[in-house]
Amino acid sequence: MINASLPSPQNPAAPAQAVAHCREVTRDHSKTFYLGSRLFPLRQRQAVWAVYAACRTGDDIADESTAASVSAELDAWWGRVQAAFADRAGPDPVDTALAWATRTYPIPLSAFAELHEGLRMDLNGHVYRDMDDLTLYCRRVAGVIGFMIVPVSGYSGGEQTLNHALMLGQAMQLTNILRDVGEDLTRGRVYLPQSLLAEYGVSRRDLERGMVTPEYRALMAHLCALARDWYAEGRAGIPCLHGSARLAVATAARAYEGILDDLERADYDNFNRRAYVSGTRKLLMLPRAWWELRGAVGG
Repeated sequence: MINASLPSPQNPAAPAQAVAHCREVTRDHSKTFYLGSRLFPLRQRQAVWAVYAACRTGDDIADESTAASVSAELDAWWGRVQAAFADRAGPDPVDTALAWATRTYPIPLSAFAELHEGLRMDLNGHVYRDMDDLTLYCRRVAGVIGFMIVPVSGYSGGEQTLNHALMLGQAMQLTNILRDVGEDLTRGRVYLPQSLLAEYGVSRRDLERGMVTPEYRALMAHLCALARDWYAEGRAGIPCLHGSARLAVATAARAYEGILDDLERADYDNFNRRAYVSGTRKLLMLPRAWWELRGAVGG
C-alpha cells in the first residue's frame, strides 16, 4: 500500500509554486482556517491549501463578479474543477494544485458538485423561507468541505465521521452568516430565514436600518445556540480523524466558535462591527483544544 504522506512515482511531490499560491490564498482569506491548516503534516497541509483555494475561487466569483457574468463564470469554475479531477488542469496554479491533491487523496468530486449548487443559490436573490432552506445552503457551501478535508486527514468511523464533519462545516457557515448580516445586506442578501424573522418580529426594514432591537437580539441568540449545537455534534467526530489532523480541525473549530463569543459580547450588533477572534486569542485556544482532545482519545 502506498503511504500518501510520502512521495513515490505514483504519488509525486506537490507542485511547489502552485501550492505556494494556494497557501497565500488561504492565509489572506481565512486566518482561522490557515491556523488550523498549519497543524497538518506537510503533504496534507498542501492538499488542504489546494482544496481551500479552489473553494475560495468559486466563492469569490459568487460574491464579486457582476450580475451579468457570474452565472457563466461559476459554470466555468465548475468546468475547471472537473478538469482538475480528470487530471486535465490548465495553467492556473489553483487548478494545478487541486489536480495534484485529487490524485494524492480520495477527495470526492461530488462534494464540489454540491458546492457549485450552493454557490448558485447566491444568484438571483434566493429567498430562505425557513431553516430547512438555510441548512441546505450551509451544507452545500461549507458542510461538504468536511467531505473534502476528512479524506486528506484519514479517518475511522465511516459514514458517521463524515456526518460529523458535515455538521462542523455547517456550524462554521452559520457562524459566518451571523457575523456578516450587515455586510451581506450591502449585497442585497438576507440569509436569515423568513419564518424566523416573522417568529421573532423582525422585519427586512429593521435589518436595513441596522436596528439591534430586543427582538433581533433574541433571534441572534436563538441562531447562536443552534450553531453551538452544530459545533458540539461536529466535534464528536474529531477523535476519529488520524494523527495531528485532530488538533488541526479542533483548533479551527474552537477559533471559529469564538466568533460567536465576540458577537455575544457585542450584544449581537453585527451591523456596525464585525465579530472576530484576535490572533492572540486563537493561539491561547490551542492548549484547550489539545487538552479536550487528549481526554476524548483516552490520553
